[in-house]
Amino acid sequence: MAKKPTLTDLKKELRKKTQNELVEEIAHLYKTFSNVKEFYQTSFFNDDSAVLEKYKQIVQNEFIATGRSLFPKMRASVARKAISDYKKVSCSNIGIADIMLTYVESGVHCTNEYGDIDEPFYNSMESMYESALKYMVKEDLLLEFQDRAEDIVTNTSHCGWGFHDELNHLYHAYYREDEQ
Repeated sequence: MAKKPTLTDLKKELRKKTQNELVEEIAHLYKTFSNVKEFYQTSFFNDDSAVLEKYKQIVQNEFIATGRSLFPKMRASVARKAISDYKKVSCSNIGIADIMLTYVESGVHCTNEYGDIDEPFYNSMESMYESALKYMVKEDLLLEFQDRAEDIVTNTSHCGWGFHDELNHLYHAYYREDEQ
């Protein structure tokens, strides 16, 4: 079996090409692969809004019924993959925090619309909420998203499985009253 080329091997091959050949190679990748196009759209052209909206829509479609469907699909794995895919193509810290909170907001909407779900569903929402809060601390975005983080907790006040209690605990752990 042939040895797989390494990054070093690739760089050696790329150094053999002229600038025009490299431009054509990148243009070909841009035309062929949507994630490459999205990466350049967000990094070179500072146009993250359309890319963010695309991935947020994927997240929302998993937890909010659309079209003729009476119930959402509720595939957390699909929604989490959309977040992961967005992180790969975007450099926007605000966009990453936004999509992570969109995941939880959409899950809260789902449980409010259709009733209590199950423990794994709530565990997934709690995990993403905590990940979003940690990320916002790291990127100094807590104040920018405080209203949304608080609304998530407020909108779960009647939910079961200890969901509201855990989100409330997490919220207060990150938004301490005495530090405001």
